[in-house]
Amino acid sequence: MSLAQTANDNAGPQPADEATASARQTPPPPAAAVPVPSWKMPFYMVASVLLFLTQGLGMNLVTANIYQLQGSFSATTTEVSWLSAAYMAPYASMSIALFKIRSQYGLRRFAELGIICFVIAAVLNLFVTDLHSALVVRTLSGMAAAPLSTLGFLYMLEPFPPERKLSLGISLALMCTLFASPVARIISPSLLHFGGYQALYMFEMGLALIVLPIIYLLPLTAPPRAKVIQGLDILSYLLLAVGFGCLAVVLTLGRLYWWFEAPWIGVLLAVSVGSVGTMLVIELPRANPLIDFRWLFSAANLRMAGVLLLFRFVSSEQSSTAASFYQQLGLLNDQTTTLYGIILLASLIGGLFCAFLMTTRYVETAHVLALALIAGGAFLDSQSTSLTRPPQMYLSQAMVAAGAAMFLPPVMANGFKTTMARGMQYIVNFLVIFVFTQSIGSLFASAMLGTFVTIREKFHSNVLVEHILLQDPIVAQRVSQLSAAYGKVLNDKMLLNGEGLALLGQQVTREAYILAYNDTFLAIGYSSVLGLIVLLLHQAWRRLPWSWTDRTAVAAS
Repeated sequence: MSLAQTANDNAGPQPADEATASARQTPPPPAAAVPVPSWKMPFYMVASVLLFLTQGLGMNLVTANIYQLQGSFSATTTEVSWLSAAYMAPYASMSIALFKIRSQYGLRRFAELGIICFVIAAVLNLFVTDLHSALVVRTLSGMAAAPLSTLGFLYMLEPFPPERKLSLGISLALMCTLFASPVARIISPSLLHFGGYQALYMFEMGLALIVLPIIYLLPLTAPPRAKVIQGLDILSYLLLAVGFGCLAVVLTLGRLYWWFEAPWIGVLLAVSVGSVGTMLVIELPRANPLIDFRWLFSAANLRMAGVLLLFRFVSSEQSSTAASFYQQLGLLNDQTTTLYGIILLASLIGGLFCAFLMTTRYVETAHVLALALIAGGAFLDSQSTSLTRPPQMYLSQAMVAAGAAMFLPPVMANGFKTTMARGMQYIVNFLVIFVFTQSIGSLFASAMLGTFVTIREKFHSNVLVEHILLQDPIVAQRVSQLSAAYGKVLNDKMLLNGEGLALLGQQVTREAYILAYNDTFLAIGYSSVLGLIVLLLHQAWRRLPWSWTDRTAVAAS
């Protein structure tokens, strides 16, 4: 049984006008859930972990090896980054369409077709010969990966009773979504040493073949099918897919080509805005819209979207900022294996502790602990120097990983409960919020933080260069020391001095980048503290007497 179906069982009655308006496209209530035998529960949970890893590795293997893949494709870093953009362009919106496809054509067909498509996409990776063919295959992989993410959630929720799906089940499922990134960086060195790019995707294909029989051996509870797809839904989704896809490409590559330098960035942004705007014009007058924009932009949904975007921003401390910092120091994946092993363990511990809190009345404590841990880790990382190495970041990165695992489940659970209280048809609207804040939001956070690093590096470079004068004896001595390595091959003192200046310039750039990353860690830490303050004030407000009166009046209306 899916999460949406379970929430629908516990939802209250719909208003008469809404129930009448949505009668044609709302699936009938699901049959009573059949309890899963206790001995089968571990198998469903392991299946969920495998599905999340299979889907997540497809997204993270390229990101984790962006520099190592340059040789395989004879391309620059910027050109190889197109692989990530090609993957995210279709992936950013596929979940929205898949919900209605699953409701109309059945969960069984959905699962079987989804895993078969992913296996085919994984096999096609083995026939990639150049960057252009890799781009085509990565686009297909992004489309095929979206069903696996949905199946991962469904398999984790399946063994739990209805009263536990929105607490324990969803917490464990969201915890599993964090495993793929560290696992990709742990296994990448061995795979690249074994067979380069082909080995990475041979491993992905192997995982896909492992989960293929799971779909047949461990069936999911299938809900009744209903005709929920209308003609205009297809047009609306295509416009949304174009809008989200163009935006995903811009956010992935904008800072690499620089925002105001490449004309095609503006063209893609214009196409994105035009597509979403056209969809808005189509959807607003409809009686049964694919997306109810009026409900989507309500105050409660905007608050939830703000919380989810905050999570994506602060959790990018680890997923993008810290990873880029290691690359700037010249650290390869094989030098950070232990660090990412600790991150993986911390994510597991944080997720399990959050699952425990979700079964108690201290659910809101998870947000407080999460923001406190992320803020503490970010402030510790902001003290980094050019001598910082992974062992000095074990504690800080473990704190960030545990905090990230604890933040999202309470928000998701409350969002689903609120959504399903209005009716099953609103689940697509909730998916828009979740997909936009997690897929597009993640790309936006990485793009903005990467842009901030670039701007701050230029600032620190200017400040440092102002103090480098050859008339300074210390600077002259440093240049002489750096150029000494070329003394045996260069007899011209001018060329020798130029090599020393070039090496000094490289060191200045490295130090400027380190200072820029420290500024970024500080910005993330202050953002976490600000979010924590707002959260504590909100919780205090909710406990005031007049707040109870206001909420009672809203509920009655």
